[in-house]
Amino acid sequence: MSGIQVNGMVEAGWGSVADALVANFQNATELGASACVTHRGKTVVDIWAGDRAPDGTPWVEDTIVNVYSTTKTMTAICALMCIDRGLLDPAAPAATYWPEFGANGKENVTVAHILSHQAGVPGWEPVIDAATLYDWDKCTQILADMEPWWEPGTASGYHLVTQGYLVGELVRRVDGRSLGTFFREEVAEPLGADFHIGFGPEHDHRCGELVPPDMSAMLEGEGALAPNPIAMRAFGSCLIDGTEPRSREWRAAEIPAAGGFGNARSVGRVHSAMACGGTLDGVTLMSPETVESVLEVLVDGDDHVMGPMRHGLGFGLGSETLPMPNERCFYWGGWGGSIAVIDLENEMTSTYVMNHMEADLLGDLRGGAIVASAYVALLRGAGA
Repeated sequence: MSGIQVNGMVEAGWGSVADALVANFQNATELGASACVTHRGKTVVDIWAGDRAPDGTPWVEDTIVNVYSTTKTMTAICALMCIDRGLLDPAAPAATYWPEFGANGKENVTVAHILSHQAGVPGWEPVIDAATLYDWDKCTQILADMEPWWEPGTASGYHLVTQGYLVGELVRRVDGRSLGTFFREEVAEPLGADFHIGFGPEHDHRCGELVPPDMSAMLEGEGALAPNPIAMRAFGSCLIDGTEPRSREWRAAEIPAAGGFGNARSVGRVHSAMACGGTLDGVTLMSPETVESVLEVLVDGDDHVMGPMRHGLGFGLGSETLPMPNERCFYWGGWGGSIAVIDLENEMTSTYVMNHMEADLLGDLRGGAIVASAYVALLRGAGA
């Protein structure tokens, strides 16, 4: 372990994942991190190491941190549950459920367009500040009033923060509960998953502190936004710098595309239900058929914000530029490095959550190493 103390549990045969976490600390700028692997509904790796804050406070078992866009996976699951219950139809216009949204050229934007980043509103117009994100009604009103930045359904453009308000408002319109409340009552609490989209001060004492990346790296280098006007316009429409999750206002707000707090264990727990066909330990989130619908390719091409991407219903799918271990995997990640990979073929999830942020929008090599190490273990016969 070369001086890096890894805490937690590793089942026999899965030691390569702990080795990968150690290597991350040795080879990368890591502060604190957690990794988790579930296989056939069982947690086989649940580990953490390092510090939850630059002051040296250790990362412990119940440390949680903001995972940015990995929150989108939790929000997508809520929408998929509403689809499974017949409350939402992916092919129906969003305005069927949210009439005000069908204005100014958005009347044909479907639920599926929103879940696959094709709605044409990847940013805010007019430009807003981070504090506006704490006002749900104002954010949804802005989105309802906007004109799309391209013809919806003809292309995708990663909806950086707006997607959460779009999906969350649809859930609210058909269910009556806010997205954060729906998630807590229908997903987190039944599964015993320590993940939160909006929470009170009772959890503040265990929140890790994010170390933001160099903001210039968002515009240059390997993790940069796609070099086109829509990307720059979307990114510039609500500037955040990675320090906002330290505030009580951010933590209390329901920001369903970027504001979720958890760790690798809780991210893995929720997604293990997906990997196992929608049911885990007697808790059913959705039918196997609805889980399978995620694999349908809805977008395959140049995303206006991210470059080459393949989008399914609420998740990313493997492609030449972002390959997955097999064709029955889907994934998403968050600004800074967190990631979740869900594998239906092997009923496996691989998750990574950290607090030292890199510039990449959808995970980075640290999380990739954790995912790869899980498949090394699988190929060597772990879990057989």
